[in-house]
Amino acid sequence: MVATSYLLGVSTRRVDKLVEQMGIKNISRSQVSEMSKILDTQVQAFRNRPLEAGPYAFVWMDALTQKVREGGRTVNVHVLIATGVNADQHRMILGVEVTSAEDGAGWLAFLRGLVARGLSGVQLVISDAHRGLVEAIGSTLPGAGWQRCRTHYLRNLLTRVPKSAQPWVATLVRTIFDQPAVEEVQAQHARVLLDGVRTPRLPKTSSPQIERHATRAA
Repeated sequence: MVATSYLLGVSTRRVDKLVEQMGIKNISRSQVSEMSKILDTQVQAFRNRPLEAGPYAFVWMDALTQKVREGGRTVNVHVLIATGVNADQHRMILGVEVTSAEDGAGWLAFLRGLVARGLSGVQLVISDAHRGLVEAIGSTLPGAGWQRCRTHYLRNLLTRVPKSAQPWVATLVRTIFDQPAVEEVQAQHARVLLDGVRTPRLPKTSSPQIERHATRAA
């Protein structure tokens, strides 16, 4: 209960009241505060741990916007997250960092911290097309390729499509990525453009970037 409240950012006073509603009368705000300190220590240990299970051939980078309490008011912060696949083909969270803005400097510092902790052997990084992030990847992970995240790409694509057409356009585009080999990707891409996407009603969806992106994914 306390750990969940901690993750959700619930205040110590409110945690005390929630616990009372569960019928527990013997926990005080000071006890909740002590528990939170223990959780702080565990979180810090996780965030700063050496990355010894590498190499990490594939790494995903993303940022989430979260609301936090700061100076008596609620503000938006950006949580930078790196997820990697290690040598045993297990996916794990490599790092988490909170920044006031998602900019190139923040991503650069985050990636440098990962490298200092042991991030190595990266062959491909998948992320959105944030310019500062892409430049930071090039600066800190020489030799690693970069690929635009297809989820972010599809979101960007759908902003160019009328709302009424978005469900079927999304379905059509996903069939391109579902193909098992490059040749099938290219064939399905041609069919999708011919059968529905490349129409007078959707002039902004005929970019060859769809094929390049899907082919790399395959």
